[in-house]
Amino acid sequence: MPVLSSSYKASLFFRGGHTSTILARFFRKVEGVSCVRERISTPDNDFLDLDFPKTNSDKIAVLVHGLEGSSASTYMQGMTKEFNANGWNIVCLNMRGCSGGPNRLFSSYHSGKTDDLNLVINHVKTDYKTIALIGFSLGGNVVLKYLGENAKQLDSKINFGAAISAPCDLEGSAEELRKPKNFLYMMRFLKTLKVEALEKKRLHPEVELKISKVLVANDFHEFDNLYTAPAHGFRDVYDYWSKSSSKQFLSKISIPTLLINSKNDPFLSDSCYPVEEAKNNPNFYLEVPNHGGHLGFLSKKAFHGKSWLEERVLTFISS
Repeated sequence: MPVLSSSYKASLFFRGGHTSTILARFFRKVEGVSCVRERISTPDNDFLDLDFPKTNSDKIAVLVHGLEGSSASTYMQGMTKEFNANGWNIVCLNMRGCSGGPNRLFSSYHSGKTDDLNLVINHVKTDYKTIALIGFSLGGNVVLKYLGENAKQLDSKINFGAAISAPCDLEGSAEELRKPKNFLYMMRFLKTLKVEALEKKRLHPEVELKISKVLVANDFHEFDNLYTAPAHGFRDVYDYWSKSSSKQFLSKISIPTLLINSKNDPFLSDSCYPVEEAKNNPNFYLEVPNHGGHLGFLSKKAFHGKSWLEERVLTFISS
């Protein structure tokens, strides 16, 4: 234990992994969430934009979005609305370059960048008694890595963690995404990443970047090797993936933490379902619904309010 049986039962229409992923991304809307934005400085002379949909509470959840997401992503808005309605404050971390404009540095964010999460925690912790960390996809990997690598010095106010659709083995997930069945997802990710890389080159002409090769990259193997790894101080793409994957840190997690990865998530390899790690760590809970896709977990009511996912995470943290 703790490998949990899941209460999520998808209707026939929502059982397809691709169907659930696409519908959640493009057709689900969440209304009624308003935020106050605060910009904080980073030690390396950059900045982070934080969005606070506040309620009067002594507990706060830090939400971390996925690749090319932001506080405006539907899954962030849905979790924000659910937690606000149940007495939690929220801070949405917009990772560098994800808040509507470029950040100052040539580097930006990546799947293992936990120092910015730590900065946000330190920024808000004096005002709250309880802190929960919740990450989605890439942000889920960041949360899991943070909780594992900081287990011995974790702030005592951080009591709960949750990650959804997290690629905890980055190389395995990249291999899965380069398969023909995921061609459209890969092209969509690369389209925006290439635009951002081109802007980085324009803003930082002094930095060596083989932009002509970046613009013809066909997968994360090529893009991460050309930009992500060198921009953030890694030797190459495999050095980046091996050091940034959260799977190696799961055994060290010391507070109740839930990972929800659906069995039919098109982005995840078999190595992204850490069953043995859950069996051997009483603080790390793994839930693998048969359906749900990537950040999906839809039902009819998800299009008119809260979803199973939001209720499930809140129940776990509340209990």
